[in-house]
Amino acid sequence: MKFLLVTTEYFPFKGGVANYYTNMIYHWPKSSEITVIDNNHNRLIRKNGFLKWLPAIKVVFKEVKKNKIDNILVGQILPLGTVVFILSFFLKIKYSIFFHGMDLSFCSKNIWKKFLSKMIINRSSKIICANSFVCEMLINIYNQDRSKLIIVNPGVNNFNFNNEQKKEELISKYNLSNKKILFSLGRLVKRKGFDYTILSLKKVFDSSPLFDEDLKYIIAGNGPDEEYLKKIAKNIFGDNFSEKIIFVGEISEEEKWTFLSLSDIFIMPARNVAGDFEGFGIVFLEASLLSKPVIAGKSGGITDAVADSISGLMVDPESEEEISQAILKLLNDPDLCNRLGENGKKRTLANFVWKNQVEKIYNFLK
Repeated sequence: MKFLLVTTEYFPFKGGVANYYTNMIYHWPKSSEITVIDNNHNRLIRKNGFLKWLPAIKVVFKEVKKNKIDNILVGQILPLGTVVFILSFFLKIKYSIFFHGMDLSFCSKNIWKKFLSKMIINRSSKIICANSFVCEMLINIYNQDRSKLIIVNPGVNNFNFNNEQKKEELISKYNLSNKKILFSLGRLVKRKGFDYTILSLKKVFDSSPLFDEDLKYIIAGNGPDEEYLKKIAKNIFGDNFSEKIIFVGEISEEEKWTFLSLSDIFIMPARNVAGDFEGFGIVFLEASLLSKPVIAGKSGGITDAVADSISGLMVDPESEEEISQAILKLLNDPDLCNRLGENGKKRTLANFVWKNQVEKIYNFLK
């Protein structure tokens, strides 16, 4: 059977969705053919004009005919699902849809989008959900039969990270020697919960002179809320807030793994903001892979990524009290940290390795 993946997000595009498809293609069974058409050079979606997705009809049509494709895999229901929906009548071809989170929320923005999306979903042969939260939405809101759906969470690639030189470099650069490190990584937007983390830290620092001197909170990433987050930090901790909270900006893949390895706790109390929610949170698995305990918000697909009191602690993402108590609980209990970290690593390797995840997708589709 020959497959065609059509997506607007793919390597070198960054983000969870692009990562999902890039790893899926890399680990796709060699016994099956799969082709990718992405939008990295605006092949599918025009930047301007009416019906910007029209070029995709010609591109996908030609690819299906040329390679005799049996099943089209739709990476984003809008607008690419519209394209494949139309072509399915002319080409007599079946298609399957992937859902991650925000894509389904976008479908509900207005009556027309919801109506169009429902037609596309109903005609699809199968649906792959990146988390159980999206799966339940499809069942309860779009009346889809559970047998048509499968949940396949994102995965990780197992490897042993050890770069002492890079560790020493970052320790020296950010004055991290003999410090307890709280680490966050992600786009600086409200749903990631970094604002509530900063707000909760006042109680943490005030709880002990030891934490006030030896605890550092590192935030990696960029985004529209950077100045807003710095303003919160300044209002609480004054002009010298950077002695406690360090914004390191966008970091490389190597720096990501180095900061994770240096950290004592990974934290991202993500929350739902006007329909925008965390689809999964692959970084929780990455932290767990390095045996780090995590603190996560009870929202979206995160409940798939983190097992409460097993691999980490789940908190109300809008409660400064719960977040601060979770941080203090881990800081004051090294044995708990170690247990959650080790449990997290075992759980990740048992349930979230990319090769196995892709096999689930392939076996479901074939």
